[in-house]
Amino acid sequence: MANESSARRGGLEMLPPRAEASLPALPRTIEETGLDFLFLVELVAKILFVRGQISLVDLSSHLKLPATVLEDVLAFMRTERLCEVTRRGANDGDVNYQLTDAGRQRAIGYLMRSQYAGIAPVPLDAYCAIVEAQTVTGLKVTREDVHRIFAGEVVKPAVLDQVGAAMNSGRAMFLYGPAGSGKTYLAQRLRGLLTGAVLIPHAIAVGNEIIQVFDPLLHEAIEPAAAEPGPLDRGVAGDARWVLCRRPVVISGGELKLAMLDLDYDESTRFYQAPPHVKANNGIYVVDDLGRQLVAPRDLMNRWIVPLDRHVDYLSLRTGHRFIVPFDVIVVFSTNLRPADLVDEAFLRRLGYKIYLGPLSEEEYSAVFRGVCAEFGMAYSEEFMTHLLRNHHDRENKPRLACYPRDILSQLKDFAIYERAAPQLTAEALDRAWHNYFISE
Repeated sequence: MANESSARRGGLEMLPPRAEASLPALPRTIEETGLDFLFLVELVAKILFVRGQISLVDLSSHLKLPATVLEDVLAFMRTERLCEVTRRGANDGDVNYQLTDAGRQRAIGYLMRSQYAGIAPVPLDAYCAIVEAQTVTGLKVTREDVHRIFAGEVVKPAVLDQVGAAMNSGRAMFLYGPAGSGKTYLAQRLRGLLTGAVLIPHAIAVGNEIIQVFDPLLHEAIEPAAAEPGPLDRGVAGDARWVLCRRPVVISGGELKLAMLDLDYDESTRFYQAPPHVKANNGIYVVDDLGRQLVAPRDLMNRWIVPLDRHVDYLSLRTGHRFIVPFDVIVVFSTNLRPADLVDEAFLRRLGYKIYLGPLSEEEYSAVFRGVCAEFGMAYSEEFMTHLLRNHHDRENKPRLACYPRDILSQLKDFAIYERAAPQLTAEALDRAWHNYFISE
């Protein structure tokens, strides 16, 4: 595959971000937050301990909860002599609070249990309901959508048709073929077929335990004003405990271990990070380079049987408490190995689509080569393309894989910089790059 299109968000065309969600209504009472009153007392005490003196306005901004909710919590804490007012301004919001000595002692105990002192979480049941409401299985991808996203790319039409249908199925797909055939690149391009904004919580609460979900390295936030109203909009100011984002695409590679698919508890901070497939909810989760992980492929695949069948997953807290979360992702498995060598027939049946990506035809390979030449500022030559095909690929029986043009032409570019010259396509330059790239037998 080659990218001949202009740069659009890192070179990736995207379908219009039609909003399918908007921020839920701002909670006006403690009950509407879905959180336990004493849980909020603990959270406020920890923030006061960390921040020292803080105004009601800043506390509201920190927690993403309105002052009307926090005033009730602070009134209780004052009654219990856990905090005190240090300054009053001209308006109700201009009030500063700090912990008393008793409050600091209580906060130390809270911090020993959990050091989380960030944005207020949302309850688990609210998270599950919103994931269900914005399910990825509701996407409708057409042939026109696929051709728009892959415009300028060299991909076999049959593969594009399989990908489009697979996206509509909402089921897992299996990309397989030799290394360098473009599987990872294709999986990454699927991002462009995801439409609609989704809500991602900063964190969720399971009992008194906190699980962080929003990850700025994986989730792309959208300004709420840029999104159209959706079915989750209740017509009032939004609950900023949620972040409006594009549908996520999360990729795990050879580093993936079974333990990474469970909650990640940090012993130093004493709260959790959500596993990658939870962060990918309402989007795509790519398991790249399957079979290269330290864990046996069959063990890894067995971990997915229940989620793929039932669209839910079971997670456990360190206390042993087990709970259900939605598994609303299109899973993409990508491998260089033969599927039959990785998993059994029973598991393969659970995969909706098995898509093979192999060597390119001469015409496809030349088109990829031409696109990379244009990107690198080299004049394309049919003569030297023929030289590469006849004298190297054919003579040495090397398949025409999608990765080779960029890898070979990158060497021409490297040598040109070294020699202080413009990169130029010649037979000699191609010969040198070829022999540098491939190991001589």
